[in-house]
Amino acid sequence: MFERFTRDARSTVTGAVAEALQARAATVTEEHLLLSLLALGALDPLGVDRAAVTADLAAARRRGGMSRADEEALAGLGIDLTEIVSRIEETHGEGALAAPAPRRRTLGSSLRSALGRAEQDGGGSRHVPFTEGSKKVLEQSLRIALGRKDHHIGTLHLLLALLSRPGTVSEVLTDHGITYATAETRLAA
Repeated sequence: MFERFTRDARSTVTGAVAEALQARAATVTEEHLLLSLLALGALDPLGVDRAAVTADLAAARRRGGMSRADEEALAGLGIDLTEIVSRIEETHGEGALAAPAPRRRTLGSSLRSALGRAEQDGGGSRHVPFTEGSKKVLEQSLRIALGRKDHHIGTLHLLLALLSRPGTVSEVLTDHGITYATAETRLAA
């Protein structure tokens, strides 16, 4: 599938890995794919405010990745997510829910550490796997390209795939006026 990706789409995927590494995340998520699209300027033609989108993603991360739909569902049960986040942060510090997952120590990593060797793959950086959600975005981008009878997968297809999946990323984009229809109409030209 990766051979169908345009240069910009490949840059988006590798940029998502770089975003995950920079954030010291254990996995590459849909959020990292969006941050990479933003960094590459793929959403600039839509008039997206990069800083505002990044801030909204950070706010969602601070809530433990809960979307507004999740927050509303909890509120329906009488649970105030804002209060929960506040209490957790009182005890564990600000951004406790946004902290990256700790890396699991394996026998191999323990031995490398004991021998004073850095944990790296052949390319000089550690491997960061993609989450099921981010893999689904890549698969969906292929389906979208095939459905549009395009012979390649570009950044538009990646963006449309992000918008087609429920969750924080599509919610943040929608809050900034980017829907599936607007992205398809304005970027497909």
